[in-house]
Amino acid sequence: MYKGEKICAVVPAYKEEGHIGIVIKTMPEFVDHIVVVDDGSTDKTSEKALESGDERVVVIKHHKNQGVGSAIITGHKKAIELGAEVSVVMAGDAQMDPKYLTDLLNAVIEQGYDYAKGNRFLKRGHKRGMPRIRILGNILLAFLNKLASGYWNIFDPQNGYTAIRTSVLKELDLDHLAKGYQFENDMLVHLNIVNARVKDVSIPGVYQGQHSKIKLYRFILKTSLFLIKRFFYRIYKKYIFLDLRPFALTFIPGLILFLWGLLYGAYTAYLRYLDPRHLVPSSGTVMLFALPLLMGFQLLIAAFIMDISETPR
Repeated sequence: MYKGEKICAVVPAYKEEGHIGIVIKTMPEFVDHIVVVDDGSTDKTSEKALESGDERVVVIKHHKNQGVGSAIITGHKKAIELGAEVSVVMAGDAQMDPKYLTDLLNAVIEQGYDYAKGNRFLKRGHKRGMPRIRILGNILLAFLNKLASGYWNIFDPQNGYTAIRTSVLKELDLDHLAKGYQFENDMLVHLNIVNARVKDVSIPGVYQGQHSKIKLYRFILKTSLFLIKRFFYRIYKKYIFLDLRPFALTFIPGLILFLWGLLYGAYTAYLRYLDPRHLVPSSGTVMLFALPLLMGFQLLIAAFIMDISETPR
């Protein structure tokens, strides 16, 4: 136990026979349960986990590879079943330094946060060793993640080193969360809907020559589209379905006016510059797109200011 609370470490693993033993061996003694979820590996990941001889280890094997998110969900469900009060995630590739686990747990147990996650960008040098293309990918996705999740104070959204109270996990529809690499992003979206308090904790990344299984360019495109969809999902669930709030009354007309102004303005410009049969548009025509565009923009800004003020802290 850690400070009187039962801790379960969820270890998602896919083809990690070379690292899983290190993860288990270096797991702090205060961790009560180590749930290794073998996500359809074709190597000896499960066998190596059991060979560790650690009595805390529970191995769950997916017969088919379902994605890292699915493995974490399976592990969180087992943590709830085992009666843990805090469930932490430590990847099976040994890229999460166990000495920083207490920092995550302190944020949850001592500071009262519902969810704590690592952030490799809070301190200089903590992202040392991270490939530059991954740094760029994280920065590009950071804004979309803030927009989609509503946690405007959170960065490094792809960081999977996390700790969460199982009481909060019980409030989430775990089966509705993304099963792949978008899991961390989707977790933040669902946590915002239930008004969970989230904190970034400064933790450096560990890179020991492992090659990421993520195809970055495809991942960025896929995740960007996913986050746009999740943004509208969060708006519907939080501001319309569960409780009709001022944000929806500002955002919806603002979006309609802005899109009308933008599209009609583009159409007018097309007629003016690309169709020689049309003359300069009249002042009335200009007002038909300029006024809705400006009003819509102002309403959207007001809506996002309200959303930022709603961020659970």
